[in-house]
Amino acid sequence: MTRPTRVLVTGAGGQVGVDLVDVLAGAVPPGGNSHFQPDGQVIDADEFEVLGVTRGDLDVTNEDQVRSALAATRPDVVVHLAAYTAVDRAERDREACYAVNAAATGTLSTNAHDVGAHLITISTDYVFDGTKGDYVEGDITNPLNVYGDSKRAGELLCRAEDTVVRTSWVVGVRGTSVVHVIADRARRGQAVRFVNDQRGTVTVAADLARALVALVRARPGGCWHVANEGATTWFDLAAFVGRTLGRGDDFATPIATSELSPAPLARRPAASDLNTTKFARDFSSLPPWRESLERVVRDAPRGVRS
Repeated sequence: MTRPTRVLVTGAGGQVGVDLVDVLAGAVPPGGNSHFQPDGQVIDADEFEVLGVTRGDLDVTNEDQVRSALAATRPDVVVHLAAYTAVDRAERDREACYAVNAAATGTLSTNAHDVGAHLITISTDYVFDGTKGDYVEGDITNPLNVYGDSKRAGELLCRAEDTVVRTSWVVGVRGTSVVHVIADRARRGQAVRFVNDQRGTVTVAADLARALVALVRARPGGCWHVANEGATTWFDLAAFVGRTLGRGDDFATPIATSELSPAPLARRPAASDLNTTKFARDFSSLPPWRESLERVVRDAPRGVRS
């Protein structure tokens, strides 16, 4: 009898982590789509043995802990979701940001290799400067902020056989998400202002989790862009959430990034949308972002306060 594939997931308590643990167990997480199977295969309840760890279980910045954890568990695949994602705070907290996003990724790559495990790690659209848009995997990186630079550093510390997944604008039902705030304001009759000069690709956590399962199975190596279909702006996203909840055109107001007050500490790329043709060719496209975001709005908890 074939034993289950043992998958160690760091950051298992985050908005992608909780969905990935569910999906690996054969469940459909909130905001998920049971019909989305990018590799055309259903997930058996006993296909995977999931070892989900949070920061309390494993400090990924501690090399001794990482070495001991992988040696003790000997996973087949490590999915590294633990990350420092506070983009503005990172500008003043460089050391902590690089420790998690860069050094820890390198440590996991080395130790995964040592125990014969395949590493899948998550990176970001913010490795790009936003002057081009529609970025493919081979485009030149040039991050504008500390967060993006730390993620690029993490990519460079990976081995050639590791799988690097760049994703963007991740929103989920569970965990912290701007969509919760937008939806709550819409339900309370309030209005929102969002920038209309930053273009990117939305990624719904449940869809990303299912795509990651396809990569866990295939273990392809190299860099992959994974996001929902279609580029958009933060204003268009907010306006769509408002319309989904019955609000009119007065709900969301477009503004320029220069109008934000206080001004964000970190520079954002103007057009960092990811081209996902490579993933779609070898697997299948993630659903269009509006279709998936509607599921998130439907399943999101009420009562979130900004």
